[in-house]
Amino acid sequence: MTIDLALYQPDIANNAGTLIRLGACLGFTVHIIHPAGFPISPKSLARAGLDYVDHAAVREHSSFEQFDAWRREAGRRLVLLTTKATMSVYEAEYRAGDVLMVGRESAGVPDEVAERANLRLRIPMRPGMRSINVAVSAAMVMGEAMRQVDGFTGLS
Repeated sequence: MTIDLALYQPDIANNAGTLIRLGACLGFTVHIIHPAGFPISPKSLARAGLDYVDHAAVREHSSFEQFDAWRREAGRRLVLLTTKATMSVYEAEYRAGDVLMVGRESAGVPDEVAERANLRLRIPMRPGMRSINVAVSAAMVMGEAMRQVDGFTGLS
């Protein structure tokens, strides 16, 4: 079982397209939790996703409640990337089956969503800096998580 990535109500099509392209290249599923701030369509994702969108595994969820019910039933641990966490993404031990989740570019996730996460992590950065672009953040952490669980096995 691989590590998946969930986008909580994404605001920016280019970031979603970039992460869908990453999922296509590295072989992980991207979960989109609605409502999104743009239509989820090949046209809206084309600029950043290019022709990789057709090769990606994308699963849409109508709401966080529906997504959370799916991942609980599947026995998947929810790992939230948030600037409000105290634990570093580099101190965490990732497991096969984890679902890493990033929040909305404009607002992150509501507290009630954050409370449901099994693990909340942050990327260490210089004091006074608010956040790193969500696509860059997700790529950084997916790389570390996949490295830990041998998720690059079989990729060339």
